[in-house]
Amino acid sequence: MKIVRSTDKNFAAKLREVAADSSLFDAEIEARTKAILHGVFVRGDDAVLELTEKFDGAKLTAEQLAVTQAELFNASLNADAALRSAVAEAEGNIASFAKKSKRKAWAGKNSHGASVGEKFDAFQRVGVYIPGGTAPLVSTALMTITLAKVAGCKEIVVTTPCGKDGSINPAILFAARAAGATEIYRIGGAQAIAAMAYGTKTIRRVQKIYGPGNAYVSMAKRLLVGRVAIDLLAGPSDLLVLADDTANPKFAAADMLAQAEHGSGHERVWLVTTSAKILKAVQSEIAKQLPKLARRDFIKRVLERNTWLIQVASVSDGVALANQLAPEHCEVITRDARKVSDGIITAGAIFLGNYSPTVLGDYIAGPSHVLPTDGAGASFAGLTVDQFQRRTSVVEYNKPALKKALKSVQKFAELEGLGAHGKSAEVRVK
Repeated sequence: MKIVRSTDKNFAAKLREVAADSSLFDAEIEARTKAILHGVFVRGDDAVLELTEKFDGAKLTAEQLAVTQAELFNASLNADAALRSAVAEAEGNIASFAKKSKRKAWAGKNSHGASVGEKFDAFQRVGVYIPGGTAPLVSTALMTITLAKVAGCKEIVVTTPCGKDGSINPAILFAARAAGATEIYRIGGAQAIAAMAYGTKTIRRVQKIYGPGNAYVSMAKRLLVGRVAIDLLAGPSDLLVLADDTANPKFAAADMLAQAEHGSGHERVWLVTTSAKILKAVQSEIAKQLPKLARRDFIKRVLERNTWLIQVASVSDGVALANQLAPEHCEVITRDARKVSDGIITAGAIFLGNYSPTVLGDYIAGPSHVLPTDGAGASFAGLTVDQFQRRTSVVEYNKPALKKALKSVQKFAELEGLGAHGKSAEVRVK
């Protein structure tokens, strides 16, 4: 872990270093990802199969890429009561939250008396990426597919990595089926994103891709914008804990360790505090709790590379730093936490007080846990149901309304030298 204090002579330079590391713009990751995308674009299924064998160790045929109904039935049959209960509880909260933010058509009158408005239609075919590997994210199936179902998407295509034997975690299959997936394919990584974006003989292309992933998945989504729509850039997890002396250091340390355990090594964790005592206590708690965690080897990589303990002069300075870093998750454990959070405008999600750990947002609170990472929160918001809806504006004039608009239309056409534009309105009035 790296410790920085506002009293350090080179504090400003160190803060620039804190903000500099981002896998979204790593040149090596970009070059490797481009090669994968090109391979899938040119060779389709053959490239997907080769890359699946290379990265996941599974030797498959094109016919084996799709998960069968028998597999889905077995996954459902073998789901225990605790899994069924957890999935149902989470899905209920997620669907309820999504229904409240679903956008609805509207219409009104403009200055000419014409009808103008918007309509919102669900994307007909969407792609969802669910991370697998060392941490199969069962919850991601619910945090994405449920929103697509609430929005009304007819075809919900899921890709997720398989094991060396070609199998997929049965809990992921159960959750994906329960949430409403219509197709599931056993491929992961950048090649899965490429297959959904370009289309192959086996996997038809989708209109938009959703879901988090490792650095290569996020890079693939970024590079394919234009070929396909994407939700946001949701890569390796990050967490910023903004704390004053009211924070419980045991809680803060536990949350930091939790977000560091995903396993890619690109995760980022920050403690930003006004209290030297809290900084030291959190440092001690991390050292105390780490040896007891099963994924401590994954966590150690993040602690060594991308974990910062930062002491700032004031809470307002902490808020400014949070806005600069644009964290995926931001815990505010301070006096008047809600008031303090009003100033944080770039975080993916905010968690208030000592008893709102990020894990609640990860699993069961209701809002989707698919959130912008690596500073992308400055430009993107977290995943919401309206991102599964396509907006279209609707305009309807009658002849009297057109007459009212004609003079201004003619002037704009004249200014822009586009005479046919003006004529297209004039011909209807004359």
